[in-house]
Parts: sequence; structure tokens; C-alpha cells
Amino acid sequence: MYRKLKKNSVYLTVLILAAIILGQWGNPQGLAANDIRLVIDGSAIETSPQPFIHNDRTLVPLRVISEQLGAEVGWNNEDRTVHIKKGDRSVLLRIDSRLVEYDRAGEKTYNISDVAPFIVEDRTVVPLRLISNALGVDIGWDNDTRTVHIDSSKTSAITPFYDMQISSVAPGQVITDITYLKAAFPGGVPMGASEIRYLLLNPGTGRGVVVARGSDMTGQYTWVPDMKNTGQMVLVAAVYDGNGSFLAGTAIPVQLAVQPRVTLAGITEGQVLNGAVTLKPDLNFVAAYVKYEVVNQDKNKTFTTGEMDPEGTYTWSPMVEDNGNVTFRVIAYDHAGQAYASRPVSAVVSLEKKLALRGVTEGAVVEKPVTLSVFRNFQVSETEYVMRDPKTGKEEVLAKVGYVSHRWFPGTDLSGTKELFVRVKDTSGGTPTSDSITVKLTGAPRLLFEGVGPQQVVTGPLQLKVTSNTPLQDVQFVLINPQTGARRVAAGGQDAGATYTWTPAGEDAGQWKMQAEGTLPSGAKITSEAVPFKVYLGTLYSAKPVVEKDKFLDLASGLAIASWHKTGMSAALQTAQAILETGWGQSVPVDKYTGKFSYNLFGIKGSGPAGSVVSNTWEEYNGQTFRVDANFRAYGSVDESWADHKNLLLTASRYQPFREVMHDSTRGAWALRRAGYATDSQYPVKLMNIIKTYGLDRLDETGI
Repeated sequence: MYRKLKKNSVYLTVLILAAIILGQWGNPQGLAANDIRLVIDGSAIETSPQPFIHNDRTLVPLRVISEQLGAEVGWNNEDRTVHIKKGDRSVLLRIDSRLVEYDRAGEKTYNISDVAPFIVEDRTVVPLRLISNALGVDIGWDNDTRTVHIDSSKTSAITPFYDMQISSVAPGQVITDITYLKAAFPGGVPMGASEIRYLLLNPGTGRGVVVARGSDMTGQYTWVPDMKNTGQMVLVAAVYDGNGSFLAGTAIPVQLAVQPRVTLAGITEGQVLNGAVTLKPDLNFVAAYVKYEVVNQDKNKTFTTGEMDPEGTYTWSPMVEDNGNVTFRVIAYDHAGQAYASRPVSAVVSLEKKLALRGVTEGAVVEKPVTLSVFRNFQVSETEYVMRDPKTGKEEVLAKVGYVSHRWFPGTDLSGTKELFVRVKDTSGGTPTSDSITVKLTGAPRLLFEGVGPQQVVTGPLQLKVTSNTPLQDVQFVLINPQTGARRVAAGGQDAGATYTWTPAGEDAGQWKMQAEGTLPSGAKITSEAVPFKVYLGTLYSAKPVVEKDKFLDLASGLAIASWHKTGMSAALQTAQAILETGWGQSVPVDKYTGKFSYNLFGIKGSGPAGSVVSNTWEEYNGQTFRVDANFRAYGSVDESWADHKNLLLTASRYQPFREVMHDSTRGAWALRRAGYATDSQYPVKLMNIIKTYGLDRLDETGI
């Protein structure tokens, strides 16, 4: 509650001269306090503290105003606000906030002060123009005597501190939809202007969020409202220099009453579909995610997707079984989980059966195993992969399966030109057949080595085996010294289909090649490729924590807030990414051989300010996945890692769409996914869940 200030209470000190007036008066910064006199209604006033200069502004204590002009001053210690009232005029000020609320007979207006109120010797200082605007008193300056004159008999109109307006939105306008924001500068854009930010602030707290930002001071920006912001709000346009220092601003009241609109684009009413259709939502608010609903009206069958990008697309590929009348809807969900659905759009699916063989191309020479698969747009109960001799017409079924792929390695008994196709049995008992694909087979014996991949680092026993397109009498796995060419058998036996184990010993440490050798029934030898690898049997180091788990949130959020002030990138999103990427700071890469700590919080590969650390990544060879060494950036501190990651997002061309919405944690999360930052389709949802669970939205709250 507000209480009337007494004589010995906290007093409000008033800033006398605004930038324009001071420019005319020419007061130098640092002028001594006793060089300025204060006269109110003809009486010289002694104040404590006396008027003084601060950042080219002259300040005086408010007690003079309250006693000499009859204004009442209230102080709310809980939210550190000052309420000045005289008659039907009042002004509400907040410590360390430039936002000023004027109230004239119940009609509220807002302005941005050139100096935010602050405390000096237990007294609060604010611009005198705020009092002049609120109470209508006149201010004059006598340069000869260096005296400020306040005359309550003369009225003064409210004068903005900056020659700047929000030209695209009217004061008091009701915001019901997407709104375009644009600023005007009648006197010219402020010198050194680098960024303009549009803020939506709660008038009760003076805090809010950035809703748009950019480097074009007079450009048009799109404000997509969030459903969690409703009622009376304050829209602020603020200009900053390249260091993030405030230069100018203006504010107006607006009323948020968004009427959620959800429509489905990409399809028209009554459209006939004979193939895939790409759908896209059209929303007028920030949605956490959307889902698409497809209903087959003839069969009363409904399909609903999982959480998807509110600004992305979704491609629906119908099956023949979907033929008939279908309706589509997109359903958008806000952050509270409230669903808003578009109206259904009706269409007719009219497909003919399509069947095709995948995995080989026309005219290909097949020497290694290939994975045959099938494309079809109808349900099947059985799939046959078939080879046909084009000369004789003889067919051979390579595999009869349900609906899975088939790995085919042509044997030595097959050579020349062959035709491959797929034949299926559909649910009605028919047997559709695909077009054939002509391939060439060499009939040459081939041996594939499995168990170690190129450049793999072997740290323990290996499971060795081979795949061959011809019978073998035996198999051996041969170690080759890449420097001397010396060879020795590491494992093997007469069962070519068995798996053999090789356990490297201490003397095996270093670089090697391994090759499989098999004996054909004729006694001839057949060999695989020689695969280079490394044996390391020393100590291995694994990822380590950067800090205790219960301290990581404070560490990450502190770095995120500092970055947010500098770059405008959502601090909530930055913090959630660090949590997700490092498992709450408990899994940060180290050099697997030396234990060198990387401070790499975002898994960025390459070389950093502190060089690199060697860690693991995954590769594939002959259908098998294995780990190989990869260099990851190393840093001297978490601060360096944080700055490097932000620099990547702020400079790489692929992240330009992210930069346009990076002030919003939700839109930014989905933009990262669209830019290819993560392959996990649920990456944005995971980030949003972290933000919601731990209340990280508070990190993006700002004032002016």
C-alpha cells in the first residue's frame, strides 16, 4: 500500500533539466551542487541534498515539490514505486525504470524518461519534467544566476522527452490480431542508433517482454501476440546503440484482446487429391505447437500427428485405402495447453495404386550388398523381391517377407544383365507388380570384413566376422603393420560364418590395418579391403561435470542473461539449450586420451580458442556403426564456450531465420529446428518443456 511521506521519510529527488533544455543552457557535467539555486514561486529553497548535476542533468529533492506545491508523495517499499498526486493529476514512477505513468482524471498516458529514478543518500531522483508534466508547473532557467525557477501559477503541457513516436499503432488501440510495428523520428534518428526494440510491458510491474526487434530504425516489424498477454498493457519502442546503451524511447497504452484465429493453408475446399499434400497453419498468435488431424469421413477413421512446428509445414501422403471423403484440421496449442482448431476443410482422395522398387538404380553395377525396399501407397500382406533373366524370362524370388527391406548380396553364380522388381499381395488378394529395374552383375567373388571400421579406435576385444557372396573353406583375419608391411594372423578358423574374437595385447598399441582372407573351394584366396584402425589400451577419460548439478542453473542463466542483454537472444532459450545439451552440466566433453577439459557446453566440433579435445562420434561401415575420434572445440572457460556458440548462431547464414525471432523462446526453438541445428524432431518441444518446468520464462522479462 502507498503511504504519505513524512518529513524524515524517503524523499523523491527531481531531475530539473531535460536533454533539450540543457543543450540550450549549456550546463557542463560535474557542476558543483552549490552552483545551482532553486526558486519555487519566488522563494529560494535550501534542500538536502542541494541541486546537482548528474549525466548532464540537474536534480533537486522532491520534498520541495511536496511542501511548496501541495503535492502528496507516496512510497511503496515492496515494489519500489513512488506515487505523486495533486488534485486530479498524478504520476507513477519506479526506481531504475524509465517508464512513467501519468494519470489525468483517470485517463492514463505513458512516457519514457531520459533518466530512470534512482536513490541518492536515501533520496530518490527523477526528471523534473515528470513533475512538470504530471502537475502542470512551469520551469524556467536564469543562466546568469544559475537558478532554476518553478512557477506554479503558470501551466505546462506534457512534453515528451524524445522526438519519437510509434506511428503504426494508436494510443489505446485494441490489439486483436497480428500487428505491424513502425516508428517515426520527426527530428531524425538518434546518432549512433544500432537497434530498435519493441517491448510489451505490464503497467502494474513495469516489466514485460520484447515482441520485435531489428536494426532498421524506421522499418516495419511483425508483432505476433502471445495469448498469455491480455488486458491493459504498455507498448514501448526503444532505441539502443551498438553497446546496448539506451538512446531514445516512447510508450503508449494498448489493450490486448486477441481473438485466436487458426486457418489451414495448402488445401482448398473440395480439392481432389491424387498424391501427397503439404499443409501449413496460419495463426495470429504464438503457439507452442500444432497438430494436424485427418478424418476419413467414409470410414470414420481419424489420424492425428504429434507436436509440430507452428510456422512449418506437414506433408500428408495418403494411401489408396484413404480414397473417398476426407477432412483436414490444424489444431494450435498455446503455452497453457489450450487448443484452438481451424474449421474442417473437405477434400476427396482419389488415388491409383503405385508400386516401385527402391534400393537400386537403372543400369547400376551391383558388386556389394544392396538393401532392396518397396514404395507403395496401399496396404500389403506379403512382399516378394524378384530377379528375372531378360533373355529367358526365368524368375527367382530373392526374398518373401511382409513389408520390410531385404539386404541382397548377389552370388558368384549370378552374372550379366538382370531385371529386379517387387511383387506384392494386397489386402484384397491381388498381386500388383512394379516396373523392373535393369542391373548388371559381375559374378566376381567378394568378401566384406565386419568388426572394425576405418579410423576406429579399438580399446578392447573385437568381434570379427565376414560376409561373402560365395562359399568359403576358411577365413582368417590378418593384422598388417602399415609401416613395415609385416603381417600376422589375429584370428580365424574353418567356419567362415562364425564370429571370432581378437583381444589386443599391450604390444599391439598403435596404428594397424586389418584384412579378412578367405579360401574358395578351388583353393584360391579372396581378400577384403584392408581397414586402417588404431589400438589404444591406455587410460580413457569420459565426459565430466562443469559444475555441481544443483549449481548449473544459476551458472547457465547468468551467462544467458548477460548474452541476452548484449545480443537480444532469449535467455530462457539459451539456458534450456545448455541444460539439454550437457545434461545439466554433467556431461561436458574431455579429451579421451589426456583428460583435458573442453568447457564445450554445446558440442561444437573443430578447434576453439584453447584448441581441441578428442572425443567420440559415430560412423558406419559395411552396415555396421562404430565410434571414431573427432575433434571438438576447447575453451578456456564457460564464458568462451557460451560466446562462441552465440557467435555461431548470430553469424552463420543458415541461422538467419532464427535471428529474426530469437527474442522469443518458442519461435526461436522451432526456428533452430528448421535451420537444422538438431535432427531430433522433438528438440523444440524438449526445450519448451524445460523452460516451462523450471520457469525460465522469467529470464526474458525486461523493463526500460
